[in-house]
Amino acid sequence: MVIRPDGKDWTWVVERACADCGFDPGAMPYDHIPGLVRSSSERWPAVLSRDDAALRPNDASWSALEYAAHLRDVARVFQARLESMLAQDDPPFEDWDQDAAAVDDAYGDQDPATVARELTEVSGRAAQAFAGVPVALRSRSGRRGDGARFTVGTLALYFAHEHVHHLWDVR
Repeated sequence: MVIRPDGKDWTWVVERACADCGFDPGAMPYDHIPGLVRSSSERWPAVLSRDDAALRPNDASWSALEYAAHLRDVARVFQARLESMLAQDDPPFEDWDQDAAAVDDAYGDQDPATVARELTEVSGRAAQAFAGVPVALRSRSGRRGDGARFTVGTLALYFAHEHVHHLWDVR
């Protein structure tokens, strides 16, 4: 069963705390983001080793496996967006439909151990990419197709929130 796409604009998470997961962008220095991403991604193998990792808890939520596959792909997308921001002036981001990706790539049918390994590896590479951005380049910008604008710093916050929030989703 396909879950109804989340139509919320989550860009507000770079400005104020998330009432659900508790992520507070105002309390998250940029230099702490790579460590937070690494430590959260290292928690997923335990989550995905649960017997119920591939089971949806209800009709409106993904399974832990689907969230992990999504987060793995988020890391790939965000690293590509970061690289484009550093290489170009105010680049448009390539569109990515996360809901279509979940269906097209059959997130719920993937091997949990493989997803856990890939998530840890890909998130680690993305964290390293964000860690390597000098302070002088963190205000470089990029934009999504819907008009949402990001700097390297706000993109990093958005990425960090994804990691915190999806662990909260599967608690």
